[in-house]
Amino acid sequence: MKELDTVKLIKDFNELSIGTKGAIVSEYDGTYYEVEFFDSNGDTIGVYTTPRDALELLVSN
Repeated sequence: MKELDTVKLIKDFNELSIGTKGAIVSEYDGTYYEVEFFDSNGDTIGVYTTPRDALELLVSN
């Protein structure tokens, strides 16, 4: 996974539910990513440092 890829959560993370979608805005070391998560309207929920094992790649850009 890399910057600008679209991902979704495959497990609950912080207050976010499984299935929440987001876009990678930064990659750290391949094990953590800075992800901007958004709701079904496309509005930003927040930006979180997220572990790789909580994410599934949806669209690679």
